[in-house]
Amino acid sequence: MAERLASESEIKEGEIHTCNTAMGRVALTRINGRICAFENTCTHDGGSLEGGKIDGKEIVCPRHGARFNMETGEATRMPATESIEVYPVEVNAGDVMVDLDA
Repeated sequence: MAERLASESEIKEGEIHTCNTAMGRVALTRINGRICAFENTCTHDGGSLEGGKIDGKEIVCPRHGARFNMETGEATRMPATESIEVYPVEVNAGDVMVDLDA
């Protein structure tokens, strides 16, 4: 079941918006106008991806430079070798709904 994490207007292109959920911290951003939701934890060291630089479709971990594709979750650069979780997003009446069980 999807839960509301933000309003659509809060999610900006090139910026990270984080939310606390029962599944942990989830990050939201826009990539070419499309809202993406992903796990806000680097699989390399367990630290937050918040504050990391966005480079195209990738988030760069602010501590060690690991990279993750924000649409697929794929780890694209060492030192991370494991992917992050990504979650399906729907916008319903201006609310960003994320399915954390998918």
